[in-house]
Amino acid sequence: MGGIKFGTDGWRAVISDDFTFDNVKKVAQAVADFINNDCKGLKVKEPKTVIGYDTRFLSDKYAELMASVFGANGIRTVLSDRPTPTPSVSFAIKDRGYIGGIMITASHNPARYNGIKYKAYYGGSAGAEITKKFESYLGKSEVKYKPLDQLKSEGLVEVDDIISGHLRFIKSYANLKVIKNSKLKVLVDSMYGTGNDYMAMLLKGGKCRIDTIHNEKNPGFGDINPEPILPNLKELAEKTKKGKYDIGLATDGDADRLGVALPSGKLLTGHKIMTVLLLHLLEDKSMRGGVIQTVCGTYLIDKICKKYGLKMHETAVGFKYICELILKEDILIGGEETGGVAFRDSIPERDGILSGLLILEMMAMRRKKMGDILKSIDKEYGTYEYKRLDLKYPDNKKAALMASLSASPLKEILGKPVVEVKTTDGYKFICEDRSWLMLRLSGTEPILRIYAEAPTEKKALEVLEFGKRRAYSV
Repeated sequence: MGGIKFGTDGWRAVISDDFTFDNVKKVAQAVADFINNDCKGLKVKEPKTVIGYDTRFLSDKYAELMASVFGANGIRTVLSDRPTPTPSVSFAIKDRGYIGGIMITASHNPARYNGIKYKAYYGGSAGAEITKKFESYLGKSEVKYKPLDQLKSEGLVEVDDIISGHLRFIKSYANLKVIKNSKLKVLVDSMYGTGNDYMAMLLKGGKCRIDTIHNEKNPGFGDINPEPILPNLKELAEKTKKGKYDIGLATDGDADRLGVALPSGKLLTGHKIMTVLLLHLLEDKSMRGGVIQTVCGTYLIDKICKKYGLKMHETAVGFKYICELILKEDILIGGEETGGVAFRDSIPERDGILSGLLILEMMAMRRKKMGDILKSIDKEYGTYEYKRLDLKYPDNKKAALMASLSASPLKEILGKPVVEVKTTDGYKFICEDRSWLMLRLSGTEPILRIYAEAPTEKKALEVLEFGKRRAYSV
């Protein structure tokens, strides 16, 4: 059981290595034990769970296996009738009042991975107190299992559409009419994931033109990682530029994150995506509330919060930490640097489809190109360029690196004095001009992440390279 560990967003492992049918059964039994032992006091509308799955190899079979174990443990379960966006699972839990749910996905990880995310009764990621319970139950009970057809006949498992309700909610949240009446030309890339052609479906029949790519099922994701960043979005960026689209939008493997390509072929960082969404809610929709970003977030958000008098919260990396604050505080928007954003009066969960539509809503309401919107932001708040580097870093050096950064924190970066050090999650070194460098071990993959932000792209790359040299100096 030692190989099964829940990280920043569930358990992920390589298919047929650690992610096997046998281990999925064991995790299913542990989660079933948690539900039966620890969720009895929950006041919910329906004592059911829901299970969704992505387009990865065998995801549908893993989902059926989870349902078979849940049902055998007497847990009434709704199984999605097709590959499902993660936010659709979360919305179903919150909207229908279920105990919780499972999403079979490894999100943006390479195709050889799969994973299990647990969404609690509030429709958001499980916190550490829940995932530690799962781990404590692993191997403690004999796995119970019944054939799926038998459980269906017994009424313990039902197959249902859990996506349509989520799409109806999106229709009520975003002003689709103003988007449809615009003449925007949009290219949408679902990266062979669960985003499918849902954006195009929602905007069908209007003056705007929505073209799609990679909305067919491909468990190998076209030999790219389904994460909406370069180089994975090279084709989207090139086609957006060549086809003279106003904007290109991409959702990741389980459609909870968003990538944005400009007509120039440049991609927006997750920081800029959250920035424009925040300003849209503030300036175009007159909404107010607190703002959450992770410790590797941008100083640009800090400046906007100061201007509007908003409370800014900072968390460790992992959306479960953002979710925890959404449940406790008056929050307008919460997001992370990878393009995952949650919104007030929605679910405490990232939603790539809704994020994409709100980007289009902003452009349609302002009647401006995204490039012009970004220029106005730079003019008012200054320029902030962000870069990230993921390194395969030797296991035997990881502890030594972190110990080294603790014992001898950086005093300066490329001649600029370090004025603040944050250790919320890894080590973040902030210079007097608010440029910064951060080194952090990933919670879902065997890699070291290096982050940097500076006034120019050139300077950000230089800071990133400085961080790389520091990592290899151990």
